[in-house]
Amino acid sequence: MKNKKVAVITGASSGIGKAIAIALAKQQYLVVNADVNPSGTPNVDHHACDITSAKDIHELWVYVRHKYGVPDVLISNAGQGIHEKLAEGDPEKWKRVMDINVVGALRFVRAFLPEMIGNKTGDIVFVSSIAAEQPYEYGGVYSASKAALNMIADTLRLEARELRVSVLSPGVVDTAFFEHMISSNHNVDDIGLGCVSADKVAETVCNILSLSPEVSISKLVITPKDQRV
Repeated sequence: MKNKKVAVITGASSGIGKAIAIALAKQQYLVVNADVNPSGTPNVDHHACDITSAKDIHELWVYVRHKYGVPDVLISNAGQGIHEKLAEGDPEKWKRVMDINVVGALRFVRAFLPEMIGNKTGDIVFVSSIAAEQPYEYGGVYSASKAALNMIADTLRLEARELRVSVLSPGVVDTAFFEHMISSNHNVDDIGLGCVSADKVAETVCNILSLSPEVSISKLVITPKDQRV
């Protein structure tokens, strides 16, 4: 099994996560998709997991460790958007977004981190967003969650120097997630022109992971060339 590298990806049943899972499987990675929903993606192992559940995360850790050993790559991709004004929003919805986008990412990484540090090798990739540094109307809570994710990555880079920690910040991506995020209040023209495909984001992740071991990309922004932010 360990002749091949093992990658565990959260939220890989659709969108960016699914594209990354497919791309890594094509590169002969053993890929585990940790998602509440099944994907049916060929050559990708699915393990049902709600990253807001400590029990589910522990069971994911047990499953991966027993079947594959210590993973070589963690990709924290699962996320939830929210599109409402701060003065009118629902704090319970905000709490849910933070639990998935921030605490869920922490739970996931924390489960595997000690053994990866012990191996003194490995990659952790956080799928963030340009929204972390570019505020926009109706996006305050989502932007805050991604800014927190970026700071977690920055801190982890200091605390786990044995590992490579990368943040990938896409702009508008052609997925159902962004279709849901863009409401009647906004459209693609408010953000810029065009969308980048999920496959291009996945290709970028593969490029990050293929770098020489002594080279690391800390942060990378990927947008369509005409996007203005």
